[in-house]
Amino acid sequence: MTPVSSHSPPGQSPLRTVQVLGGGNAGSSAHVRSLASGLVARGVRVTVCAPVEADRAYDFTGAGAEHVHVPRSSDPGSVAALRQACTGADLVHAHGLHASFRAVLALSGRRTPLIVTWHDRAYAEGARAHFLRLLERRVVKTATVVLGTTSTLVDRARRTGARDARLAAVALPGPRETLEPEDPDRPQAKIRAELGATGRPLLMAVGSLDRHRGYDMLLDAARAWRHLDPVPLVVIAGEGPSRAELQGRIEGEGLPVRLIGRREDVTELLAAADLALLPNSGESRSVLAQEALHARVPLVATASGAVPELVGDAAELVPPGHPEAFADAVVRLLGDPERQESLRDKGARQAATWPSEDETVAQVLSVYDELTQLRPLI
Repeated sequence: MTPVSSHSPPGQSPLRTVQVLGGGNAGSSAHVRSLASGLVARGVRVTVCAPVEADRAYDFTGAGAEHVHVPRSSDPGSVAALRQACTGADLVHAHGLHASFRAVLALSGRRTPLIVTWHDRAYAEGARAHFLRLLERRVVKTATVVLGTTSTLVDRARRTGARDARLAAVALPGPRETLEPEDPDRPQAKIRAELGATGRPLLMAVGSLDRHRGYDMLLDAARAWRHLDPVPLVVIAGEGPSRAELQGRIEGEGLPVRLIGRREDVTELLAAADLALLPNSGESRSVLAQEALHARVPLVATASGAVPELVGDAAELVPPGHPEAFADAVVRLLGDPERQESLRDKGARQAATWPSEDETVAQVLSVYDELTQLRPLI
């Protein structure tokens, strides 16, 4: 990213923004880290309000931002801490539903512009689903601008009552300089051996172990792969409330699936895989789908949510909730090296159409400028 000396015109005070995170979504946290770095490089003062563990994981302070610890809970103390952090800000930018609702409460009675970015849908059932819809309505009617990472989210925001909803440019952040470089002594063959995939296809899935992620359907599909020779190994990296239930099925049904928990080396694991699997995305811009296409790893995914919009024709897409179709697509692709190579090439071309980090920062900054035309002079 090319630094810019200062975004503020001469004689005008530096723009001060507060970025608000709930801390639970990897995609939005990585986006805020990237955004903070780009804004600071352009002379913008950035405060990130997020749980302390999010700063440890994403190093907002290393990007030049100030970090203020705000717990995930929406208790009065959390809102009060956020209200204090937002004092004197030119605008507040909240990411995700719960962070946005806390920002609405914290800015009550103030005229500070509020930008909200919806990175994905909040999933729930029954009474909680009704509660989340009420939160959505309150947030979008209060926000000055709602940015949606997909056209589906933009349409949803408009239907819910947003006065100004726009499509957001959101890049997949590149590797941070603060991270250790890839271990040159850990080639792909070694990674496959560590996972138990020597001499057999390695199928990689990544994401939190939540019910809506489609892992039950993936395990159903894996039953069909037990009869292949060699038997493919499915490796799922992630943690979540469904782990015990999934592990019980894996052991009880003798499925060729390994749960390896949350990992920091997902990029390396994915690069060692034969195929990437996305049984159902809980994200509107699936990080796994983006990383797979960037890494030239063929992807099999369900055509759910915004996945078709994101990947175009650069993946094998199957109807959601059909394990037989998913299993068949994987078997066909494993047996078709030409199709695999075609998907690698298409994936690289599709990835080149996605916004860059520079473009993402530029779009957000244009929205900020629009909302802060009359800022005080120094």
